Amino acid sequence: MRTLCASTLIGEFFVIGFAGLVAMKDPDLSMATVWTVCGIAMVLCLLLCGVITRPGGVQLGWALQVLLIASGFVVPVMFFLGAVFAALWWASVHYGRKVEEAKARFAAQAEVGG
Repeated sequence: MRTLCASTLIGEFFVIGFAGLVAMKDPDLSMATVWTVCGIAMVLCLLLCGVITRPGGVQLGWALQVLLIASGFVVPVMFFLGAVFAALWWASVHYGRKVEEAKARFAAQAEVGG
């Protein structure tokens, strides 16, 4: 699960950076505000890569997905990209857990059989 989730988070890291470039074009937003918010979100993506398997890591990832979708109020294309990454996050968590369960079953069978 860790590899799939980390891959999704690294993709989000770059998308958030590009969204920051787009948000800079908004005359109502200061560059400091844009890069403070984007910087915090980008650092959160990187930190989540390291804590994804710890308790609460997946839930923090879901919170990030909600924030990414909500960023569509500033950069409208983020509604779509946020939904895409939320679907990728779901798939990473869902299929990552299935892979971990299969590995555990395989390891248990190998111990019994060997």
